[in-house]
Amino acid sequence: MATFLYRLGRWAFVRRRLVTLLWVAVLAVCGVLAAKAPAAPDDGFAMPGTEAQKAFDLMNERFPGGHADGASARLVFVAPSGQKITAEPNQQAVERTVAELAHADEVSGAVSPFKANTVSKDGTTAYATVSYSVKAGELSKGATDALEQAAQHGRDAGLKVEVGGNALMAKPEAGGSSEMIGMALSAVVLVITFGSLVAAGLPLLTAVIGVGLGMALITGLGSTLGLSSTTSTLAMMLGLAVGIDYAVFIVSRYRAELAEGRTPQEAAGRAVGTAGSAVVFAGLTVVIALAGLSVVGIPMLAKMGMAAAGTVVIAVLVALTLVPALLGFIGRRVLPRKARKGAVQPKKENGGSRWAKFVLRRPLAVLLGGVIGLGVLAAPALDLRLGLPGDESKPTSTTQRRAYDLLSEGFGPGFNGPLTVMVDVKGTPDPKAAASEVAKTVSALPGVVSVTPPMFNKAGDTALLNAVPSTGPSAAETKDLVQAIRGHAAGLKTATGATVLVSGTTAMNIDVSQKLTDALVPYLAVVVGLAVVLLLVVFRSVLVPLKAALGFLLSVAAALGAVVAVFQWGWLANLIGVEQTGPVMSMMPIFMVGVVFGLAMDYEVFLVTRIREGFVHGERPDQAIVTGFRHNARVVTAAAFIMIAVFAGFIGMGEPMIKMMGLGLAAAVAFDAFVVRMTIVPAVLALLGRHAWWLPRWLDRLVPDIDVEGSKLQTAAPEPAPVRESVGV
Repeated sequence: MATFLYRLGRWAFVRRRLVTLLWVAVLAVCGVLAAKAPAAPDDGFAMPGTEAQKAFDLMNERFPGGHADGASARLVFVAPSGQKITAEPNQQAVERTVAELAHADEVSGAVSPFKANTVSKDGTTAYATVSYSVKAGELSKGATDALEQAAQHGRDAGLKVEVGGNALMAKPEAGGSSEMIGMALSAVVLVITFGSLVAAGLPLLTAVIGVGLGMALITGLGSTLGLSSTTSTLAMMLGLAVGIDYAVFIVSRYRAELAEGRTPQEAAGRAVGTAGSAVVFAGLTVVIALAGLSVVGIPMLAKMGMAAAGTVVIAVLVALTLVPALLGFIGRRVLPRKARKGAVQPKKENGGSRWAKFVLRRPLAVLLGGVIGLGVLAAPALDLRLGLPGDESKPTSTTQRRAYDLLSEGFGPGFNGPLTVMVDVKGTPDPKAAASEVAKTVSALPGVVSVTPPMFNKAGDTALLNAVPSTGPSAAETKDLVQAIRGHAAGLKTATGATVLVSGTTAMNIDVSQKLTDALVPYLAVVVGLAVVLLLVVFRSVLVPLKAALGFLLSVAAALGAVVAVFQWGWLANLIGVEQTGPVMSMMPIFMVGVVFGLAMDYEVFLVTRIREGFVHGERPDQAIVTGFRHNARVVTAAAFIMIAVFAGFIGMGEPMIKMMGLGLAAAVAFDAFVVRMTIVPAVLALLGRHAWWLPRWLDRLVPDIDVEGSKLQTAAPEPAPVRESVGV
């Protein structure tokens, strides 16, 4: 592999104008296609295989035109202090507001609270439900404007009016200021690392090109593959982070080869042949982790993973071809001004080698300190509670959060998460009696505040009833209630012949969390297993891949502990704008496993391949560790800071899910890069010595030798005469 990549790097360097033009042309063509492509449909949040989804699908079938998946809004009206909402002036204001909405665009129904009997017992609060004929993500601006205007008209009449539901839900977007903050911090890190504006700007430029191409492809193929705008969130975050990192790896090795006295063309070839090999396998581990999200069984998560994996592949290709091509234009200007005066720079001590020697002097103490420290940080994860964030997690500045609070105060917290119980009475001797028996059974369960009378469809074979819990949507007691209703389903089937299914947003969230929890162990087994095999081929060692996987598990556990401490326990929550604690997003553990595993292996591959390179070329194990850290510790540190800067930029987003993702990923990268890879890894390698590179003979014969270290380049033929194109100086 090293030889092939060496030739590819030299070719791209020589044909730099052709390579650059090809990339620009591809980006332009994809951009035009993306601009002309039809809009992608809303991918929704389907959860195949769950009871809530089964009920949801049957509801759409049995209640045609009911738009079970349509957007909805809940207008909450509160009378002025000391007054009742049922007072005639207030009631008229409510009726006018609801009537105004009933004739708005895309509204399929709007029922007055005085007809639906949705007035609180104390008479101060009422709510009206507005149903739409389209999904939340497909509402037109006219429809949302009409909703906001109607609410304002109610306020003008003297009422307190807030809007809940998903009609005003904004799509999570990873864009704008977040990327700008990440790019700015990355630029600062690169300038400090390289001491050259040219060297710092190249990784940023190539990363932007790679991300731009990835986003254009996602947009262009969106309608064909069903990739909505939410699919690109993960792709943009990862594409930017790994795109910068991979380019940094190549540029750093190129600078090192120049310092060894090689010509720019030869330095580019050797940089791609050695660091490029690490980039290829680091990218493969990321792709494996992201593509593995498909095994979870959630279509939206699978699409996000595959789209992000495609963006990572583009980042690898950019690093292997466009980066050496641009180095051809830059030449020696990639070096600091002082370094350009002399071709050969003497090897000297730096922070990386000094740190490696410190670890080598006391490896056991360092190992124990790192493991115990991460263990302490991971302790809060033992109290991990999973759920999907709702309006209760939004800032109090939003109307959705205020509506949630008003409903809780007026009707109880369970009104924010009613359970939809679907009763399939098809084929039963007495459908009405069966539905009534179900309603009676559900209403008698502990934790149920009220149950609406059964509402039948036109065919009379299906009934719906709403059960209001006494606890909020994310409470553990609500989950127990859902399980209790489902536990009585078998007995009701025997007694009445009716099939009982529990659905609704709350039940769907519970099913999502359970399915993700059940999928975590199989997903870990698939991803970690494949990556261990890949790393075994890269390092030709049994113990190094196992050590890499165990270290990754430590860093993920510590990052989950940090997420629990902030978002669930409320530690330092005010510093990052978390106004309401609650359960951790149910996707977070499996999402972090997929993303962080790939990123962690980036540092593992890049750092340990340089250590193995020294060992393969005849250095003692301890010398190889010092050599690897002298060459790559600074670059790995810079890459980690870049990753942290990119992810930390998303902590400032208003969407709780994006905020949690930003904190979790930034913490995971920090723990993995600085504690695991820079501390635990050299300590373990020092303790193992030569045994770190042990491989049974029978396995040695089976594992292909792909020469990631570039040992074959040491005996390569002398470089040819200089190319015709001039190189920047």
